[in-house]
Amino acid sequence: MARSVSLAKSSEIPRKAYDLRTNMTSPLNQDPVVLQVEKDGPLAILTIDDPKTRNALSPALARQIVAACSDINADIGIKCAILTAAGSVFCAGGNLKDMYARTSHFAGNAAEIRRTYLTGVQTIARAIHDLEVPIIAAVNGAAMGAGMDFATMCTLRIASEKAKFAESFIKLGLTSAAGGAWFLTRAIGRQRAAELTLTGETIDAHLALELGLVLRVVAHENLIEEARALAARITCHPAHSIRLNTRLLRESAKLDLPSALEMAAAMQAIVQQTDDQYEAVAAAVEKRAPIYTGK
Repeated sequence: MARSVSLAKSSEIPRKAYDLRTNMTSPLNQDPVVLQVEKDGPLAILTIDDPKTRNALSPALARQIVAACSDINADIGIKCAILTAAGSVFCAGGNLKDMYARTSHFAGNAAEIRRTYLTGVQTIARAIHDLEVPIIAAVNGAAMGAGMDFATMCTLRIASEKAKFAESFIKLGLTSAAGGAWFLTRAIGRQRAAELTLTGETIDAHLALELGLVLRVVAHENLIEEARALAARITCHPAHSIRLNTRLLRESAKLDLPSALEMAAAMQAIVQQTDDQYEAVAAAVEKRAPIYTGK
């Protein structure tokens, strides 16, 4: 099916798949690859791919998401990212076998488990939250527990009509350790977040749209195409402006007005000194398409 919107200049840059184990230190280089990372021009696509666990949370997934986010932040050529999954499930959340066997995130005493979360699943929340570019969740199927939290960590969310969501920790006698209480409240408000958290009920994509959890619901077969199209509407703009606007939105949400205005002034001063900002103005005055260099 032909794409209705193509990525800016993506045809000029060969598509490349990255093995996150390359040039990494142990234990990352010993992990099975459960996150596929593809660079397509100014877009990075992160695909959770662990069919044996239905794309469940794992230490390997945490390490590889953190590594991918670090690589994206270091590459000014990347202007946007997409997080999606292979197969019919976005992310099944925690691994029930690990819960039952008291292994992985469920092994050890209270102090040890606390440390495991701080250095494990919570590193995903920090990495995605600190990502310098916007990230679009393309939710292809069930996003359960930590899987729902992963979606809410993203800047924007698009759901397949087959997607479903559940903040299901309470049904397993748990709380959200991945950051769901923080992200979900900001995504849909305190009352709706409390309802989903305290009932653990599953909602479909259309109710998620009604609640404001997702931006839109699309036909399943068009999900990635729609996510790419949204990314193209972002990546056509200057790289530094994208990154600083992304940070300004995130930081302003937790600042008082005077502090937010001070940060906005500082960031405006930075972008006004970039070549791309001058090129944007020149292109507008000269009535032509801008040519950005990332400088």
